[in-house]
Amino acid sequence: MKVSIRDLAAACSLSVSAVSKALNNYPDISKETRELVLKTAQQMGYFPNASARTLKTNRSQNLGVLFEPISPSGMTHPFFSALLESFKTEAEKFGYDLTFINNNIRSGMSFLEHCRYRNVDGAIIVCADFHAREVQALLSSDIPTVAIDYPSETASSVLSENEEGMYALTKYAISMGHKKIACLHGENCFVTENRLNGYKRALKEANIEIREDYILPSTYDNPQEAVHAFKQIMAYADRPTCIMMPDDTAAVTAIQTAQAMNLSVPEDISIGGYDGVRISLMFSPVLSTIKQDTFTMGKAAAQELIRLMENPASGAKKTITVPAMLIPGESIGRIS
Repeated sequence: MKVSIRDLAAACSLSVSAVSKALNNYPDISKETRELVLKTAQQMGYFPNASARTLKTNRSQNLGVLFEPISPSGMTHPFFSALLESFKTEAEKFGYDLTFINNNIRSGMSFLEHCRYRNVDGAIIVCADFHAREVQALLSSDIPTVAIDYPSETASSVLSENEEGMYALTKYAISMGHKKIACLHGENCFVTENRLNGYKRALKEANIEIREDYILPSTYDNPQEAVHAFKQIMAYADRPTCIMMPDDTAAVTAIQTAQAMNLSVPEDISIGGYDGVRISLMFSPVLSTIKQDTFTMGKAAAQELIRLMENPASGAKKTITVPAMLIPGESIGRIS
């Protein structure tokens, strides 16, 4: 039989109002009373009704997660899965649940309408087409929102240092003697723009020519497309000595492709990745890559979203930048 708040109040010899205040951590309830109520609630198996709490506090303790990846890997993508795990862990510390937001649950329902339908207290946009009208509508709404790897004028953002990361990786290749460095990049977006800026900045500082034929598109998390672009650039008469791939999955695929072509990495061709996912560091040769700090990004996103929801007067929306780290690895070799 379900235990009600009245049953709990009777067991504690307290009023229903006092028990409710103790459960919701009101300051006018003593520490002793709060401990009594919580201990008794645990012993009796009492759980507050979520719907009733929402009606009373106008808070659902529920966060919306917008995750609309283009790639087929979806939730199994190592970067996004690690970031979401960190976000989830931090949000749960503050008593929040997560609900994934989509535009398919009801015919014609937008992301913003789905958030209102689920009565979320706030939302995080992890992966989506940020230029889409309905994504912009959510960013501009009155629902507290944090965007991952997208700077917004209307919402807080958590950004990885993509420009500095690619700058560091390209500069490392230059320090290893490379002057013919190609860059295969992902689809047109803020992340790609920043990585290309870092790549070009490193070349300019070293007085190395930026060759447009060395810069080719290759969609993120798409090994087949990566193989095609890699083979295309390796067929050049004046081919590069080092190729930066758009992500670690593409880099590992490129290494395997090179080996199938009877080429040795890094002796015949050097290859760089991006993300620093675990499998890339277990591969042989160990991948030269940039490790993105998914743990800090997820945790910072949760903390910032909770700040916006629970203390809106604490200040303006923020842009939080999380540093990335160079892992030299073995796949970028030294040349004379």
